[in-house]
Amino acid sequence: MSLLAASVTTALVLTVAPAGLVPAAAQARTAPASFADLSEKLLPAVVNISSTQAAPQRQQGQRPELPQFPPGSPFEEFFKDFFDRHGGGGGGQPQDQQQQRKSTSLGSGFIIDAVNGYVVTNNHVIQDADEITVILHDDTNIKAELVGRDNKTDLALLKIKTSHPLTAVGFGDSDAMRVGDWVLAIGNPFGLGGTVTAGIISARARDINAGPYDDFLQTDAAINRGNSGGPMFNMNGEVIGINTAIFSPSGGSVGIGFAIPANIARTVVAQLKEFGHTRRGWLGVRIQSVTPEIAESLGLEGNKGALVASVTPGGPAAESGILAGDVVLKFDGKEIGEMRRLPRVVAETPIGKAAPVEVWRKGKLQTVQVKVGELEAAEESGLLTNQPDDKKQTPAQPPKTTDLLGLKLTGITPDLRQQYELKPEQKGVLVTDVQSGTPAAEKGIRPGDVIIELSQEEVKAPADVAAKVQKAREQNRKSVLLLIERQGDLRFVALPLNQG
Repeated sequence: MSLLAASVTTALVLTVAPAGLVPAAAQARTAPASFADLSEKLLPAVVNISSTQAAPQRQQGQRPELPQFPPGSPFEEFFKDFFDRHGGGGGGQPQDQQQQRKSTSLGSGFIIDAVNGYVVTNNHVIQDADEITVILHDDTNIKAELVGRDNKTDLALLKIKTSHPLTAVGFGDSDAMRVGDWVLAIGNPFGLGGTVTAGIISARARDINAGPYDDFLQTDAAINRGNSGGPMFNMNGEVIGINTAIFSPSGGSVGIGFAIPANIARTVVAQLKEFGHTRRGWLGVRIQSVTPEIAESLGLEGNKGALVASVTPGGPAAESGILAGDVVLKFDGKEIGEMRRLPRVVAETPIGKAAPVEVWRKGKLQTVQVKVGELEAAEESGLLTNQPDDKKQTPAQPPKTTDLLGLKLTGITPDLRQQYELKPEQKGVLVTDVQSGTPAAEKGIRPGDVIIELSQEEVKAPADVAAKVQKAREQNRKSVLLLIERQGDLRFVALPLNQG
C-alpha cells in the first residue's frame, strides 16, 4: 500500500443493461454531461503543498561509504583514490564547503476556513518538515504554520496568514455516500499542479492496515503521487474524503485509491483546531474478533461484536466492571457489528460521558455504564503499557499430566515455571506439548502457553480442564473457549470438541 493520491483524467464508460433486465429502481443515473462547472468552482479551494527538510550532511572530512569489494581487489584502491580526489577523504575542499542540501516533497490540501486560513492535508505530506509552503491555485506562495497533526488518521491542520482572498470548501456527509456514487478528486499529482479526475465510490469501510481507525472510502478516480491530502468531492461540491493512499504494484494509478471519510476527518480537524492535538475517547480494553467458533462456544447468535481479551487496570472499563470474556455488542447506543468498529466508536465519544455498554456475559445480555476516558492522557501516563496483574499465588498443584484436545497439560511446578520463564504469580494450566495437525496447532497454541480460563471459568489444574470439556460435551457444545496467556499477552481461542 502506498501513501499517495489523484492524476490524469480517465474516460469513464457507463454500461446500462438492456431494458427489462434490471428493475427501474436499480438502473444507474445518466453520467453528468460535464464536470467543468463544478471543477471551476472547486479548484480555487484546493492547494499544492511543498515541504522541505534538511537532508543529513556528512561531517567535515568524512569519506563517503566505499562500495564493498573483496580484500585486495584493484577496484578497492581505485575507488579510494577517486573519493580522496573528489571530496570526503584527504582534505577535499569542495566537499567540505558544500551547502547543506534539502529534500522536498509535494502534496495537496484544501482550505476549510477562508477567514482564518486553515488548510487540511495528510500528516505524511508535512511530516518532519522544516518549512511548509502552501501554493494557491493562482500560484501564490504562502508560508504555513503547523497547527496540529494526528498520526493515527494521517491528518494535519495548517494555517496561512495572507491578505490574498481565499476560497474555502466544507465537509459533507461521507456516511451518505453509496457505492457507485460519482466523485471528483482534485490535487497535485507528480507536482503538476491542480488536476481534476473523476470516478465513483468503489467500496466503503476498507481496512488497509494504515492505522487503528481505518474506514477508508475506495475510489477508481485516478490517484497518484502528489495527490495525498487532496479532497474528494461529491456532486454537491462537498468534501466527503481526503485522498491518502493507493494500491499499486507499479507506483502509478491502477484505479484503486483510498480516502479518509469526511466524518472521521471533521472530528479530528475540529480537535486539532481547538487543542492542537486530538482528544479521543478511551475504554481501556484489548479486544479481538468474534469468530464463528468463539460465538458458538459463548452461546452467541452470529459472530458479531468485540471480544474483550483483557482489561487495563485502572482504566474506564475496569472501573465500570467490564470483564475479560465479555462481548461488546453496543456502545453508547451504536451497534458493534465487528471488532474494528469499537475503537472508532469509542474514539468519537466525548471524554467524560457516561456511556451505556451492552455486553454478552455468560449467556446473558447485560448493560454497564462506562465513563469514557481520554486516550492521549492514558498514553502519556503509561497506562496502556500495563498488563493485567494478579498477585494471588498459584495454589500448589500435583505435577499431573493430561492429554486433551491435542494438548499435553500439566500443573505449574517451580521447575516448569523456570523452564518456560513464567511469572512468579502465574496461575493456570500449562501447555507442554501440542500435537501437530490438530485444531490446537492450527490455532497457534504452543508449549509454554498457559490456559487461564475455559468456558469463562477459571482453571487451576488439568483435571479442571477435563471436567469442563466433559461438561461442554454433555451440553452438546461444538467447541470450548480457552483464555490463553503467553508472556503476559491474553487472547481467546475456540477449540472444536471433535478431538479427544
